[in-house]
Amino acid sequence: MERKSVIELRDVSIYHGDSSRSRCQERDLVLSGVNLEICEGELVYFIGRVGSGKSSLLKTLYAEVELTEGEGNVVGFDLRKLRRRQIPYLRRSMGIVFQDFQLLTDRNVFLNLYDVMRATGWRNEPDIRRRIDEVLKLVGLEHKCYKMPFELSGGEQQRLTIARALTNNPHLLLADEPTGNLDPVTAEGIMEIFKRVAESGCAVVMSTHNISLIEQYPSRTILFAQGHISEVDVNTIIGQ
Repeated sequence: MERKSVIELRDVSIYHGDSSRSRCQERDLVLSGVNLEICEGELVYFIGRVGSGKSSLLKTLYAEVELTEGEGNVVGFDLRKLRRRQIPYLRRSMGIVFQDFQLLTDRNVFLNLYDVMRATGWRNEPDIRRRIDEVLKLVGLEHKCYKMPFELSGGEQQRLTIARALTNNPHLLLADEPTGNLDPVTAEGIMEIFKRVAESGCAVVMSTHNISLIEQYPSRTILFAQGHISEVDVNTIIGQ
């Protein structure tokens, strides 16, 4: 069965300075001629030097940076026609994982998920608790439900971040350097979760500098360099 596209970009240019959604300020071109399609169930790596545009592209996908040139469709939303009031609905259709976790430090594991779910429209208590059980089991935190974030290791905090990103059954998971602050063994555990998420049908897009992870978990890889993107062979990257 043909897989559905969750990201379609055609002739896209991305600039610094779009996040305020003001066209008056000076803008610096970051990427041009971006053509990219990603389908359900794919695990895709974004690689490249710091400042090469990986984070800027991710921010464009979740509408922190406005798309002003080219065509872009993400989980069914046309980025060129997207209105400000529609942005929360776009983000509820995807999951976002940051390197710095961004957890609610004054609430336990359960409430970090529960409060976010309530804020994004969940109302049925049995459904909320069932979904929390499902995502905590998926990330291996089912026995940490009432732990506070400061009682968790760095890897466990990142697992909780992933669980939170998955609560709305997204079609797309965006992860910006999710293993950057983790030791190699813990990073492998995170990659095992991402593999399972992709196998469930959710596309996973992950920016990373960790080439050894790509070697262990080879998958489609997009290189950011000199203001453009290109698909590269994993073995070529490993051999460099």
